[in-house]
Amino acid sequence: MKYNEIAHFSHPQHKLRYEYSEFPFKCDGCKEVGIGSRYKCTICDYDLHMHCAIPSPSITHPFYTKCSFQFLSRPPGNVPRYCNACEKDITGFMYHCRSCGFDLHPCCAKLPMVLDDGDVKLYLFRKVSATCHRCGRKGRNRSWSYRSTCKKYNLHVACVKEMLVDSWHELYFGHGDHNYNNNTYNNTNYRKLENRIPSLKGTLQTHHKKSKGKAQKCCEMAGLALQFIISAVLGDPTTLIAGVVGSLMSK
Repeated sequence: MKYNEIAHFSHPQHKLRYEYSEFPFKCDGCKEVGIGSRYKCTICDYDLHMHCAIPSPSITHPFYTKCSFQFLSRPPGNVPRYCNACEKDITGFMYHCRSCGFDLHPCCAKLPMVLDDGDVKLYLFRKVSATCHRCGRKGRNRSWSYRSTCKKYNLHVACVKEMLVDSWHELYFGHGDHNYNNNTYNNTNYRKLENRIPSLKGTLQTHHKKSKGKAQKCCEMAGLALQFIISAVLGDPTTLIAGVVGSLMSK
């Protein structure tokens, strides 16, 4: 459920307002990257993913049928925690199963089991033995994966996170100013954003150079699949990050 304005325990001094932005932000709840829908303080620099702003007190997950995950504002105990979905450290809001010790970032906990826009359909798996389109390795012990219906395209959630982490500093600190329109981008801003996503740009260009005929079509589908997965990992699977990664797909 979406509200125009909310009060949140993590930021009691000000109300948070709903807004939509195609420019990446850092969630002050889970400390992870976000994009699209969020709750933002209009007085100070404070942002929350939708999943962090309006969390479920407890959840279950199809991958862990015997577990009950409780929402926590900070990791329990003094032992470092990692997310069982993406393998990345957990330093803020989380879902934790006390009985088994499994942990999930809020956005990872809410990753859609199926991403489908009519042309591309991707299914979330806990383990996949197929080669990852990004790292070229087969399987990971912990990381979840999205796999295409044809089973020819697979991407680790962990690899998507790595791509984002590699570029996060430039995305968040290197933009120089905040004068970006949330709804439209001119060609100059597209180019600026493209240049600030070196890992994504390099990956896509590599695939395009290798693509011919049917392989090129497969590459285009892989690029579209990448948009879907990145959007989901960033907390808003409906966004398709048209302003940031969409421009890369046409290069």
